[in-house]
Amino acid sequence: MPLKVSIVGGSGYVGGEVLRLLLQHPKTEVIQVTSESYKGNYVYQIHPNLRGLTSLKFTSIEDLERTDICFVALPHKISSQMMKNILKKSEYVIDKGTDFRLNTAEEYREWYKTEHACPELLDSFVYGMPEINREAIKKSKLVACPGCNATATILGLYPFFNKKLVDEKRTVVDIKTGSSEGGNKPSLGSHHPERNDSVRSYKPSGHRHMSEIKMILKKEFSFSATTMPLVRGILMTAHLFLEKPLENKEIWNILRETYANEPFIRIVKSRKGIYRYPEPKIVWGTNYCDIGFEIDQVNQRLIIISSIDNLMKGASGQAIQCMNIMLGFNETLGLTFPGLHPI
Repeated sequence: MPLKVSIVGGSGYVGGEVLRLLLQHPKTEVIQVTSESYKGNYVYQIHPNLRGLTSLKFTSIEDLERTDICFVALPHKISSQMMKNILKKSEYVIDKGTDFRLNTAEEYREWYKTEHACPELLDSFVYGMPEINREAIKKSKLVACPGCNATATILGLYPFFNKKLVDEKRTVVDIKTGSSEGGNKPSLGSHHPERNDSVRSYKPSGHRHMSEIKMILKKEFSFSATTMPLVRGILMTAHLFLEKPLENKEIWNILRETYANEPFIRIVKSRKGIYRYPEPKIVWGTNYCDIGFEIDQVNQRLIIISSIDNLMKGASGQAIQCMNIMLGFNETLGLTFPGLHPI
């Protein structure tokens, strides 16, 4: 018998992708999707790619029904206000927002410049990155999934920071990201004449996702973020300065040792063709994180490159992966789409 699932905050891009994946998942039945802005409207009127797949209508969160598992895709500061009531309705909760990713109210206040609405629940949520935290996810009923920039960065840097191979204070991370990262609420910055063809440095320092990265890697680093003329996708390029020289074979071995059994990590470094390194459009619609590298032997610099779809491995796909782990399903269930080429 399929699990009954609800999605709170289902009208945004992340909620729509969660719904798309769940509608095709063999172990789930979506019972309810909430949206205060669109309650009473058919889901496919907001997510037109779902025409013919569902006749669900958006409902209000005030009418939230009891289900086995609830996915929460609410804006910053909102999920913490709603969470106590959500927990009364579902045994398992996976939050895709920012509110429960950090460990303490003090960290949250430092990075989000506001008080947390429900600090007593912060230590109840497990950070939902399977490659780093799988055993804790298995045992938890409450998961807070990572941010998309944090996902691309942590997965790229973790093997080398974990082995203490780099001078962390000289590490520089550069993120290039698509427009869907900003959500579906329009602004002057997303207005077509302003956004089209734009390569905009929107957060040269102090990006909030740094808090998650520091929490997991427990290291210092520099971080900048730039928007690109893409809808989906993240390209993370990190410059790591090695404590001692390493050869290509050694880097390969470190990555393979770390990620050999990970179903959604692909090591991409080819001598031929045009896709020799990770590239965002190759992972569009997939739950893969592609990781590649190059060595600058002259400067003892290791360049790590990773790419993900910010709405999939950076959001909805990772949430489904966590659900599979929490409930004892095959981890790849519902997530095996390989992407498209050409696109």
